[in-house]
Amino acid sequence: MFRLATVMRQVRPVSRALAPHLTRCYAKDVKFGADARALMLQGVDLLADAVAVTMGPKGRTVIIEQSWGSPKVTKDGVTVAKSIDLKDKYKNIGAKLVQDVANNTNEEAGDGTTTATVLARAIAKEGFDTISKGANPVEIRRGVMMAVETIIICCCFCDFSVSLLTFCISF
Repeated sequence: MFRLATVMRQVRPVSRALAPHLTRCYAKDVKFGADARALMLQGVDLLADAVAVTMGPKGRTVIIEQSWGSPKVTKDGVTVAKSIDLKDKYKNIGAKLVQDVANNTNEEAGDGTTTATVLARAIAKEGFDTISKGANPVEIRRGVMMAVETIIICCCFCDFSVSLLTFCISF
């Protein structure tokens, strides 16, 4: 074993002068506008549809195929979200964005990942529709963040009855 290590040290790597022709250059497939948004939204919808069936006390279980062992049966939204990997890279980008929402919700709150996923789909769908009609994406984000702040304030200072929450949201 010691001799093998000394022999391996004596083997010299390829000269750096020859390295440029050995490097790989991959072309990037870049899409803009409505095409990219449509594909990303398809990925968001696929993931959200799979996760949404687990919502609530009457939600259904999902069976996840695993490469090793028996299939996993779960009703946990974040587990379902983590198991989804799409072949199309643009759809996968949309799915990964919603996976991040589920993961962050799981880390911060520990529960509510299914609800967060369904809300993320609704926000993405409405946001993409509004952007396709010519709205400014920065203004949409500002509006969403203002709505979140308003809901947090209403939940902190209001009674949690549905009528008061509806009243707070109407502002």
